Amino acid sequence: MPTKSFLIVRAGAGDDSLCGAVVAIGNFDGVHRGHRAVIAAALDRASGLGRPAAALTFEPHPRAFFNPGEKLFRLTDEPAKLRLLASTGLDGAIVLTFDAALASLSAEEFVGRILVERFAVSGAVIGFNFHFGMSRAGSPDFLAAEGEKCGFAVDVVPPFEDNGRPVSSGPIRAALAAGRVDEAAEFLGYPWFVTGEVIHGDKRGRELGFPTANLRLDASCGLRHGIYAVRVGISGRHYDGVASFGRRPMFDTGAVLLEVFLFDFAEDLYGRSIDVAFIAWLREEASFATAGDLVRQMHDDARGARAMLARAGDVFPPV
Repeated sequence: MPTKSFLIVRAGAGDDSLCGAVVAIGNFDGVHRGHRAVIAAALDRASGLGRPAAALTFEPHPRAFFNPGEKLFRLTDEPAKLRLLASTGLDGAIVLTFDAALASLSAEEFVGRILVERFAVSGAVIGFNFHFGMSRAGSPDFLAAEGEKCGFAVDVVPPFEDNGRPVSSGPIRAALAAGRVDEAAEFLGYPWFVTGEVIHGDKRGRELGFPTANLRLDASCGLRHGIYAVRVGISGRHYDGVASFGRRPMFDTGAVLLEVFLFDFAEDLYGRSIDVAFIAWLREEASFATAGDLVRQMHDDARGARAMLARAGDVFPPV
């Protein structure tokens, strides 16, 4: 957990708290290990200059702006992204609204108006493949040249790999789409998680002896449907459990729902916000001949989840 205050500055708000900072620039969807290499370089540069370090990021995701009809599977929504950024040691985050006005800025205008005039950055750190400005004309080489001309330091971080595999948001989304949550966690550096408010369901789980906390996730969530071992964060405490994500083929095959059964837990969670971290894949969704067969399988799932969670230790996202 962060040990210092984390400032959030939004462009146009007139808040100068992070002016003069060294900024790590990026979308930071997932705040994965590759992003953290960029952030670590910003923290190092800021320490050497005696300046604060901040993330400079964009909301909504630029892909959502340019392709409004596309269902973009975001690894982290804005609140989750900011919580993860706060855990890195940064002093804060600058959140730029990605709209038509920002998209129309040339690379030169982005540097001049945003980095120099608005935030007077003392340094900028980007990944090797980060581009910015209209038509993505701003390359790392361009930013380095602009920094030298305008008087701020620029660091370009090389590709980050895990055992020869490039770490980026795309492979993490692909791993989650295949149910490989352990692989996603290797790339992220923490178990992938979702946050949501517990809603009322049809109470069928309670009737079967497995009362669940139900969450309705964003329709763009690309996680593979199935049964998972999960760890749940509630008001700063962690609880183990087993979860089903999907359409409940045994019953109504209706709207996609995340149903979480927490072990050794009996509190009322309706209306409360919880974090659900996906630790291990158990099996695909399935339909059973009888309710009794389903209950027996649920007991098997619970035993399997307990064993997997015990092997995983006390891992949890740094939020």
